[in-house]
Amino acid sequence: MKLNKQDIFKALENITVPGEGKNMVESGAVTNVVTFADEVIVDVTINNPTLQAKKKTEVEIMKVIHDKVHQKAQVKVNVKVDAPAPPPKNEIKGKPIPGIQNIVAIASGKGGVGKSTVTANIGVTLAKMGFKVGILDADIYGPSIPIMYDVEMERPLAVTIDGKSKMKPVENYGVKVLSIGFFTQPDQAVVWRGPMAAKALNQMIFDAHWGELDFMLIDLPPGTGDIHLSIMQSLPITGAVVVSTPQNIALADAKKGVAMFQQESINVPVLGIIENMAYFSPEELPDNKYYIFGKEGAKNLAEDLNVPFLGELPLVQSIREAGDVGRPAALQTATTLEAAFEKLTQNVVEEVVRRNDDLPPTEAIKITTMAGCSAVKK
Repeated sequence: MKLNKQDIFKALENITVPGEGKNMVESGAVTNVVTFADEVIVDVTINNPTLQAKKKTEVEIMKVIHDKVHQKAQVKVNVKVDAPAPPPKNEIKGKPIPGIQNIVAIASGKGGVGKSTVTANIGVTLAKMGFKVGILDADIYGPSIPIMYDVEMERPLAVTIDGKSKMKPVENYGVKVLSIGFFTQPDQAVVWRGPMAAKALNQMIFDAHWGELDFMLIDLPPGTGDIHLSIMQSLPITGAVVVSTPQNIALADAKKGVAMFQQESINVPVLGIIENMAYFSPEELPDNKYYIFGKEGAKNLAEDLNVPFLGELPLVQSIREAGDVGRPAALQTATTLEAAFEKLTQNVVEEVVRRNDDLPPTEAIKITTMAGCSAVKK
């Protein structure tokens, strides 16, 4: 007995490919048939990767050849799986906010390194440079921007925009501000689970009338967690800035902060690292520098991680005092602090410009369980 290849193909036409409405030969699932006397080898490709689908395909082919061609034929079936790549799960397009050109997230691996102080002073410095600036205080459990901008007792007003009621951010020092601190009492603890916190943030982002902004700064909570993911799912972040102090324990957490943004599923460009409390100079010895927390730790970390070092800020009592009374230190004119914050902010702006020139806009993340406004491109 000699099997005929044409008879095999004709028999296989009786098997329908699930979901396609075509038979196995017509669909191209049968890629090859080889016959040797009473032996036949069938190569077939299927899209279903399950073991059950493979076994069913093998049994159907053997049965149809035995029924239609020869009952005692020796049939061998080679099943190859060519399943299409599954669509990315939980891919969420960040919604751009009309009128906002650049969104910069300011983060820290741990608390107490001065992230909110840096955010507040960069905000007023950008405004002094002529940019239109807004700050979203996303530190749900410890909002401090209202205190630093002396608007702790203010409340956002409602305005009607295109027939819809929107929150109007509170404004001071030329910077627009929204914070959960405006909606809670000073002594009230915010005891919320992640979804509730995320909902509150989305309301401050999308139910607010921010108007035209060159920069929106987002003051993130310390660490790497749910709030960070919610923000990056909701908004196309232009880039991130990580703040750290020089000591090893802070640098270890700052490294994790950089790693979070650089994860393949997140992929938010890291604009650079800022070293806060870099050194202490006593007022009576202004030329002396004492490296209380270590020397150039954040600068060395930036070099190790191959990200820009944006600059250092000294440990100065007046920075803390200025924040406590609601007047950021960068507002002081003709001081070394003003110069330090200006240099720092210029570096941030330059990195934003470079990022926008070299990289496409940040549009989506996947979560799996300037000297002038014209220089800053969207």
